[in-house]
Amino acid sequence: MRTVTLEGPGRFTLTDTAQPGAPGAGEVLARVLTVGICGTDLHAYEGTQPFFTYPRVLGHELAVEVIESNASEFKAGDRCAVNPYMTCGVCAACARGRSNCCAWMRVIGVHSDGGMRDRIVLPAKQLYKCEKLPPVQIPLVETLGVGIHATGRAEARAGDRAMVLGAGPIGLSVIAFLRLAGADIGVVEKIPGRLEFASRHYGLKRSYPSQEEARKEEASMLVFDCTGDKGSMEGSIQLLEQGGKLIFVGLINDSISLFDPELHRREATILASRNSTPPEHHRVLELMESGTIDVSAWPTDFVGPEAMGERFPRWLKREAGVVKAVIDWSGSKR
Repeated sequence: MRTVTLEGPGRFTLTDTAQPGAPGAGEVLARVLTVGICGTDLHAYEGTQPFFTYPRVLGHELAVEVIESNASEFKAGDRCAVNPYMTCGVCAACARGRSNCCAWMRVIGVHSDGGMRDRIVLPAKQLYKCEKLPPVQIPLVETLGVGIHATGRAEARAGDRAMVLGAGPIGLSVIAFLRLAGADIGVVEKIPGRLEFASRHYGLKRSYPSQEEARKEEASMLVFDCTGDKGSMEGSIQLLEQGGKLIFVGLINDSISLFDPELHRREATILASRNSTPPEHHRVLELMESGTIDVSAWPTDFVGPEAMGERFPRWLKREAGVVKAVIDWSGSKR
């Protein structure tokens, strides 16, 4: 079968590898339909992703179709989204229902080989049936899970003044759920195409090309930094209102520092937001399938695996204007 392996930073190989064996008890053998590309994949490609080793088969945002099932709840032909977060179920975080930050987390496509291959064996408990959505949208269940979790961490409510820094897919996912909560949303994004997309798609009246421009307006009770950029993260507190919450959604493989008097005078709450939980995934699916959350305009690059070597360097350049890239692994219809 076709398998794409990231051998090291900037180096993919497309090879023919052995088919996986039959699924064991509680497992399914699945055909990969589509693979979403996110910041984790791009950072791995450029060599800056934390908690990552090479070589690795990428692919954690997946749409799959069951070929063979050894689990009673699935049958051949079922189309599914995948929860890529493999958790232990027994650590302190899991015991409190916070499996998103499991102490022994293994993410498919990050810590173990993922879905950039024709077929994959997966634990059935990691799958969600997803018959109503087209394959190109199914990988966004995981992306949107990050947004629903971050806004839940912030306890976003109607009327809250919020600012989202970064309008890539993670920033857009936060905006989507802030909008659902009824918040008053602003966005900061230095790439004009992304700023225009976020403002137009979500009807935002407050949009800024820089934090400096955003600081000219009233501060916000909730500030979400979705950039994974050191300068943005360190400057984000300047946009925060007294008594507000600063939520770091984006991840960076570096230290960041905040000027303590700015933190203390605001009596600010600082939160990290990581991944999402199965109940949040189910809620995302409900909202997507009902049309309440519409991501049909997000995938702007839909290409086959043979194009990855040429496209990845382009996707690293934010000015290219790509909102969401999706690999059409099996010739799926949009």
